[in-house]
Amino acid sequence: MADTADTRTPAEIEADIRRRRAVLAETLDEIGVRVHPKTIVGDAKARVASNVDHTLGRAYVGANRVVSDVKAQFVDLNGAPRLERVVPALVLVVGVVGLLALGSRRRRR
Repeated sequence: MADTADTRTPAEIEADIRRRRAVLAETLDEIGVRVHPKTIVGDAKARVASNVDHTLGRAYVGANRVVSDVKAQFVDLNGAPRLERVVPALVLVVGVVGLLALGSRRRRR
């Protein structure tokens, strides 16, 4: 069997105890900060904000993709408008606006 006798001096043992107490106190302080209600609420707010930012970012990318796809339908690769698509779309928009205007005039009478 190996000799397990402690060969440290009483001063070394006391210094080791003081060091371990300091480490333990630091650990307890850290645990106290982690479980403090303000810390928990702050962490929850940060997670929610992160999720919202992520969701908004994905929504922005999706909307940007839709806008780019629609733009590609009305503009060619050189950036010039595709009149064969723009004119019918404008006629349709003017027709819808005209019908809405007529409908609102009839309701007022």
